[in-house]
Amino acid sequence: MPTNSPIRRALLSVSDKTGLVALATALAARGVVLLSTGGSAKTLREAGLAVTDIAEVTGFPEMMDGRVKTLHPKVHGGLLALRDNTDHQAAMTAHGILAIDLLVVNLYPFETTVAQAADYDTCIENIDIGGPAMIRAAAKNHGFVSVVVDPEDYAPLLDELDHNQGATSFEFRQKLALTAYARTAAYDTAVSNWFATTLNEAAPRRKVVSGRLSQSLRYGENPHQTAAFYTDGSNRAGIATAKQLQGKALSYNNINDTDAAFELVSEFQSQAGPVCAIIKHANPCGVAQGATLSQAYTRAFDCDRTSAFGGIIALNQSLDAQTAREITQIFTEVVIAPGADDDARNIFAAKKNLRLLITPGLADPRQVSTTIRQISGGYLLQDKDTGYINTDDLKVVTKKQPTAAQMADMMFAWTVAKHVKSNAIIYVKDGATVGVGAGQMSRVDSSHIAARKAEEMSRILDLPAPLTQGSVVASDAFFPFADGLLSAAAAGATAVIQPGGSMRDDEVIAAANEAGLAMVFTGMRHFRH
Repeated sequence: MPTNSPIRRALLSVSDKTGLVALATALAARGVVLLSTGGSAKTLREAGLAVTDIAEVTGFPEMMDGRVKTLHPKVHGGLLALRDNTDHQAAMTAHGILAIDLLVVNLYPFETTVAQAADYDTCIENIDIGGPAMIRAAAKNHGFVSVVVDPEDYAPLLDELDHNQGATSFEFRQKLALTAYARTAAYDTAVSNWFATTLNEAAPRRKVVSGRLSQSLRYGENPHQTAAFYTDGSNRAGIATAKQLQGKALSYNNINDTDAAFELVSEFQSQAGPVCAIIKHANPCGVAQGATLSQAYTRAFDCDRTSAFGGIIALNQSLDAQTAREITQIFTEVVIAPGADDDARNIFAAKKNLRLLITPGLADPRQVSTTIRQISGGYLLQDKDTGYINTDDLKVVTKKQPTAAQMADMMFAWTVAKHVKSNAIIYVKDGATVGVGAGQMSRVDSSHIAARKAEEMSRILDLPAPLTQGSVVASDAFFPFADGLLSAAAAGATAVIQPGGSMRDDEVIAAANEAGLAMVFTGMRHFRH
């Protein structure tokens, strides 16, 4: 069984030169011979370090614009040779191959190049070949060779050398190999996905995903489940790119719910005015516009005060002091917003367990991306629901025409419906949800639940009539029968927005006309399972 393996010769070849000079200096101080390539060698020499060009090792110059420099037996032999195998040792002696004990490589910045929307040829030139080949070779031979692919592992490497008198342990090299193979896999994933996008291959024969560990979680949805949070490297504003200013570490459920809240509120860009969304178990329990952010929060809170307790709050504008004071009146798990002023931060500071997340802006609700859902034996992949309509897309199908105020509320309700689990029924009045029915097997049940919640809140607020009186109602999919629509009318709804497309549309339209409702069809549904 391999044990500690001393580091005598190291090959350093990196695109990201963060920490390179410090690492090389520390290695040289420990008597390690440094080999390097191109720009890395130049950087090390400029720092006053003695370094041997890889061309001196191979006997061949770097050629073909750097495409060929490390693909050589004297490099790969030095990485792959088994130090305890006499035949390997004999081959090394016969061919003048010297062992390479440490490989430090990070790859051409392909992902960054693609993110910068570079042209096709530039992307191709940033596909690294020699780097992944060396990484895989060194990782395979982790019984003797240490391979480092991330600058964040430089310090642990040096600590390991100090702890083991200039050597690395087998367990340490195993962990480095794990990271190395994950890196090359992620790199190949990025290249493959870029090709699929470039070629408009919606469903390539093989599809892979990759992620980088962002946070190890205490547990998953329940304490007996293990969990971790990985990011995909995209720069989308949201939970993955947010900065946590205070509070306990986020849990699995916190992350899931906060993502749902922020994606919803991001539908309302700055031109919509202040908007607040309160989420519980990935469903909105209150969403509202307001003249101020504080008013938007209060109106969202008044949709379902009971469910809002211990919820997630997302804001589409920077958190201010007045809103912060309102929020801290009850227990809240997380607040996420594209900013927070100093006064708001000071108010929140008194609530040590309240998590405050600041994002680099709002997410783009129309940005095309992919969602993945695990199933037994595989996974389902689809485009994110970026479906969008405007008032010109709506088809009025009833005798009664909706008013401008009803039209505005229907558009608001429709936007919220996109983020409510099916079957979804949403009542809205004056730019605020007043009843939300989610995740029921029957659309009628969702309508009943939403209306009942509105009645309960009306009693709590001591109102003379249910909040749904004079509201509009949105349904994420068509009403298959008139009963769901009539249930909404009984709750006080005066206008309906729904996709249409049922075999019984005529029956539903007739029922709407008889009830004196205005109804529009969107021609688009928003199932969310």
